[in-house]
Amino acid sequence: MNIAVFASGGGTDFQSLIDGVESGLIKAQIKLLIASKPNIYALQRAKDHGIPSYVFNKRDFGSAEEMFDEINVLLKKNEIDLVVLAGYLTLLTPNIVEAFKGRIINIHPALLPKYGGVGMYGIRVHEAVIAAGEKESGCTVHYVDCGADTGRIIAQAKVKVEKTDTPQSLQQKVLAEEHKLLPQTVAKIIEELRK
Repeated sequence: MNIAVFASGGGTDFQSLIDGVESGLIKAQIKLLIASKPNIYALQRAKDHGIPSYVFNKRDFGSAEEMFDEINVLLKKNEIDLVVLAGYLTLLTPNIVEAFKGRIINIHPALLPKYGGVGMYGIRVHEAVIAAGEKESGCTVHYVDCGADTGRIIAQAKVKVEKTDTPQSLQQKVLAEEHKLLPQTVAKIIEELRK
């Protein structure tokens, strides 16, 4: 079973998947990393673990569809079974969503359907959660459709929001849960895909 990971930043969720594969929890290999821009730390993580990586920057293409057509070719050539969006900030277009229907998942740093959608990523999510006075937050793994964070929910993990929490401290708590939830969920999906 072959996994492709898409990332746009430091790649801590990507690292949790690398660790999951190396520990034997995830019975698959990470075949490649797709990065949305050069010079992100996720690329260094891929290099450190011998995972081929490719940068696809929207600016280099006439349209997002064109870019994802090229990515589709690369994914098919590498016989990818599952695509995992791990902090990937580019909305997927229908051509890739259809090509991998039911085989693209994303991790989001909130309890969807709350605090999802366009513009809701990174620290902005945690700022919104605290501003709303929520008592709990967490993370969600969901299937990807053509909307922003609108696909069917697979799994969630919750954390308490304390009165003393800042957006930064909440982000760290949620991230710790992401690093457990994502590899566990990917391991289960890989098992299901094997059947």
